[in-house]
Amino acid sequence: GDVIHRMLTATQYVAPLMANFNPSYSRNSTIRYLDNGTVFVVQWDKVYLQGKEDTGSFTFQAALHSTGRIVFGYQEIPVPVLQISATQHPVKAGLSDAFMVLNPSPDVPESRRRTIYEYHRVELDTSKISSMSAVEFTPLPTCLQHQNCETCVSSELTFNCSWCHVLQRYR
Repeated sequence: GDVIHRMLTATQYVAPLMANFNPSYSRNSTIRYLDNGTVFVVQWDKVYLQGKEDTGSFTFQAALHSTGRIVFGYQEIPVPVLQISATQHPVKAGLSDAFMVLNPSPDVPESRRRTIYEYHRVELDTSKISSMSAVEFTPLPTCLQHQNCETCVSSELTFNCSWCHVLQRYR
């Protein structure tokens, strides 16, 4: 993609396994998805690494639950992930989020400068990814789970919730 796309995919992803896969190599390779309203699942089924098709096919999936829970399932990982080359494409597994801000460029007033701020990343130890394994991410409690300040402050959170977005003041 363009520069913005490449910059965002480097910092915004849900990746059970990011590598240089070639889904068009085999007629048996598919990328499927399912959304039943409570879980959204994407499955990479029998996909091969570009230029390394002889290593075998990979089958894995990501399940994003409406509760915030995320599960990565690995059915078939034919080679250790640490052996996958990152020369043509980064090899990653985990979660990352960021946002982009457009600021006026000081040099050219009509143009804008794009700045991407990464604010959270969870990287998996790829040496632990193997066939028939799974990783589960469970969300931490936040103030956003509550409808008002009183229920937030009186809840059993593991931190002090002190900002009330409804009243727009500290509590």
